[in-house]
Amino acid sequence: MIPVVDIRGVTKRFRLHNQGGVELDVLRDLDFTAGAGECVVLAGPSGAGKSTLLRCIYGNYQPQAGQIFVRHDGQPIDLLRAHYRTVLDIRRRTVGYVAQFLRVVPRVPTIDVVAEPLRRIGVPTEAARERARVVLSRLAIPERLWSLAPQTFSGGEQQRVNLARAFAADYPVLLLDEPTAALDPPNRARVGDLIHEAKRRGAAIVGVFHDPEFAELVGTRRFDMAPLARAA
Repeated sequence: MIPVVDIRGVTKRFRLHNQGGVELDVLRDLDFTAGAGECVVLAGPSGAGKSTLLRCIYGNYQPQAGQIFVRHDGQPIDLLRAHYRTVLDIRRRTVGYVAQFLRVVPRVPTIDVVAEPLRRIGVPTEAARERARVVLSRLAIPERLWSLAPQTFSGGEQQRVNLARAFAADYPVLLLDEPTAALDPPNRARVGDLIHEAKRRGAAIVGVFHDPEFAELVGTRRFDMAPLARAA
């Protein structure tokens, strides 16, 4: 299998300037791959670097060493050496990221928040909104809320809007950072259905899941990061 995400020898450390410049190694010489049609579950204790790895793949964090290849337009692109415009294009068309918290422009209606990733890749407004309606309905966001800004919603509703943004666009790569942490069992099941569908269409998914049973349900394999946890 040709990897869609291919990480080689990545090291990421943080310097704590407010703690006397102490350096913490979070990822150390890490190798990792994810292929089309699989959901790789990142496992390990708090501090093992699971969320850090997702942010490195998305390009939010710059590792000190290594290579992070993402297959974009059929070619492996090393995010650590790519031009920033290429990185932005990868985020727009190839890699979707569901963070633990929804961050969007204030006062934008929910339906436009969800349609926005599609609009950015050239999907006409009404077609993008129609796809947004479908995914919002599947995630049980009531239609009466679609015209409202999601900042007024509950935590669980905001997280489902966050998920709708990612799943509406059919990204080839999906990064999921505890996507169901604020959700009740029926809504977790809805998210599970979307993950299974994304795998069937060939998406490469890398996820951190707080619920072991959910991780077992959606995951195709487990990547244990416990040995990589930073020293105390």
